[in-house]
Formats: sequence, C-alpha cells, structure tokens
Amino acid sequence: MADPQSFSTSGGSPGPGGMSGSKVGTRDQLLAGRRQRSLSEVGQASEAIAAHLLASDQVRRAATVAAYVSMGTEPGTGLLLEALLERGTRVILPVLRPDNDLDWAVHTGTLVPARRGLLEPAGPDLGADAIATADLVLVPGLAVSPTGARLGRGGGSYDRALARVPVGTPVWILLYDDEVGLPVPVEPHDRPVTGAVTPSGIVRLRSTF
Repeated sequence: MADPQSFSTSGGSPGPGGMSGSKVGTRDQLLAGRRQRSLSEVGQASEAIAAHLLASDQVRRAATVAAYVSMGTEPGTGLLLEALLERGTRVILPVLRPDNDLDWAVHTGTLVPARRGLLEPAGPDLGADAIATADLVLVPGLAVSPTGARLGRGGGSYDRALARVPVGTPVWILLYDDEVGLPVPVEPHDRPVTGAVTPSGIVRLRSTF
C-alpha cells in the first residue's frame, strides 16, 4: 500500500501539509526511477525480500505482523503475505479512513477493492490503535536515510500510524537496494524506521531524531 495521497510544490519553501520543496524533488526522482523498473526486477525483488524476512528472527518470533498490500512497482508483498498466512502468523493490513488515517483489519487471504485503487482486507476493522499490537511493523516508502528518516509519498497516513507504535517495536521499510542510505529531509511530524529490507538483505538503522 503506497501512502494514499501525494502533493506537489516547487522551490524550497513548504508546500501543502508543510512539505518542503527538497522533499518533493527527491520524491519525484524516486518515483520516476521506480516507473523504469521492469516487471522482472519487481518480481525478483519481491522474492528476495520475502526470503530475507521469513528467515529473520523477528518474523519467526512474531505473533502479529503489521504489513501492507504493495501497489505498482513497489517491492511486492504478495509472496510474503501468503507465506505468513501459511505459517499461521496473524497479519494485520491497513484500511484507509476518509481522513487518510489508517485503520487495520486481520488478513484472512481475501482482499477487496477499495478507494484510490487500493486492495484491503475484508474486515472487520480493528481500530487505528491495532498497529500497537504488532510485534513487527512493515511499511512502504520511497527511500530511507542512514538514520532511519523515511520518505513516503506525502499523504501522512503512516506518520500518524507509526506514532501509535510502542517504543522498541521494530519498524522496517521495504525498498530497492539503491533507495537505502539517501539523504531524506526530516520534518517535525516524521517518524523514523529502525530497519530497511531490500533484495540484498536487512539493514539495521539507528535514529538520531
């Protein structure tokens, strides 16, 4: 699931939602790069990321994993979600609220079309605080800095959701290799992630903000 809403502006001053022009420019470049990725590359990345996650202690020990349904040329999550269900792991997936906040529902293997081209679990909704029950949180994004600053698509949905995650819970972003370690502008509402999962493996990140 991509961040459901994006904005655009120009220059270095804040745009809608207080988003800086530098962040918009970085986002545009990364989105352009993703559009150039082939279906083969996306598929290979999906397989590799799923393999790394399924072999990790964090996933093996997790009773509940908060994940998402990938879209377009995002690193795919379909194989991962199937494998987690086969293992008997409880998986919760986001449900987009009208105000762009995220509710959550248990994934039973069935997804239904939702607003903005999203696929969501059939429900019932668990409430916005359900993300706090997860032992591992997997999030989408476009890039991450060495200190865990996450660049999303600009809707703010995950910034609100991650504010509900207890301190100490691993929060990992799924990316391509060349999207890790990039300079990401940090704004007051941004929430850091603690790791990045790419086709090459899992990178631990240490936040300084």
